[in-house]
Amino acid sequence: MGLLGQFFGEAFGVLYGNRVRSLLTILGLIIGVAAVIAIQILGHGMSGAVSGVLGSLNDRSFLMFPNARQADITKAAFRIADINRAAQLVPNITVAMPAGGLRRIVSVGHRHTRLSISADSDVPFVNAPTRYGRNLIADDVNFSAHVAVLADSGYQRLFPTGGSPIGQSIRVGERRFAIVGVREKPLQGIIPISIGGDVFVPYTTYERDYVRSAPIFFARFIVADTSKLGETEVAVIKYFKTLKSSRSDYGTFDRKSFSTSIDGIFGVLTMVVAMIGAVSLVVAGIGIMNIMLVSVTERTREIGVRKAIGATSFQVLAQFFIEALLLSAIGCGIGLVIGLTIGGLVNRFLLIALSGVVAPIPWLQSVGIAVGFATIVTLVFGTYPAYRAARLDPIEALRYE
Repeated sequence: MGLLGQFFGEAFGVLYGNRVRSLLTILGLIIGVAAVIAIQILGHGMSGAVSGVLGSLNDRSFLMFPNARQADITKAAFRIADINRAAQLVPNITVAMPAGGLRRIVSVGHRHTRLSISADSDVPFVNAPTRYGRNLIADDVNFSAHVAVLADSGYQRLFPTGGSPIGQSIRVGERRFAIVGVREKPLQGIIPISIGGDVFVPYTTYERDYVRSAPIFFARFIVADTSKLGETEVAVIKYFKTLKSSRSDYGTFDRKSFSTSIDGIFGVLTMVVAMIGAVSLVVAGIGIMNIMLVSVTERTREIGVRKAIGATSFQVLAQFFIEALLLSAIGCGIGLVIGLTIGGLVNRFLLIALSGVVAPIPWLQSVGIAVGFATIVTLVFGTYPAYRAARLDPIEALRYE
């Protein structure tokens, strides 16, 4: 242990004595490790933010809407009868309803405000916990009841002083709705993400009172088997394209596919940055090998003296191998700190601020990347210079000037 400590001490002395050269040598390693770790943290942060914000969306639901890229989006609009017919013809669909919302003046006592009225069912699109009361139930839907569940946004505007509004009524135009529930505020950060509306009523009531024969641009479908969600979406799009015209185009949205898309984007980005990091790793490794070979040449006479006074080839090999190890460890250590700092700061002040969701930083995985890089560089690029130093003939080394 004493000899090993002496090797490390001498290695530190050599690297510190040539600190500018050493820093330039490991610069590529620092950049590569920092980039890979930072993008990995951001990938985890973005994935966590998306999962947190959209995690409350019901897995059994998806939305369908006309694609905005088509020439005349109004020709792709549909009616209540169309979505009801789709529910009968497309397998795996249990409920079909209009989505989106209508802006109406909502009144409570002497307070009047314009809010968004949306349709919902006993399987809510957003699985938000209730602050007061309950969500809609099957009887509300089956009997087209005049009941309403308030989103937090609607509750704050209608009841700014707080308190439970359960049992009170709101008036939407000439119609009255009994308040049966209030939902908690959804996760959100700087960007206000509001999925749904301010007031939710049974979709059967919504269809009867507000839609009737009006054109619809958004529909929501609830499926029985979530494992067949993707093929159900394809079948629904095919049905509506056949119903309207081949030139009509539709898109769908569900939580799982959106989260998968985001994960895929960051997966590709992580791969690209990993390739950049790999190039930096190779460049840094070549630089370390080059500087170690220069060091062997500069210290040829020193090696001859060491061997002349009894140093073994293994001891010489260990000395130079430890120098390469220290260069790699210092470079990867600095890169680790920089990567964690950049990734952590962007995650803290951008992703968390935008989404309101705190995603854990993968500390263990980040440390594993840094250790892995250091090990690879040391073994691949540090072994040959150390081996070359150990193979020097002491007589020839002592003659070297």
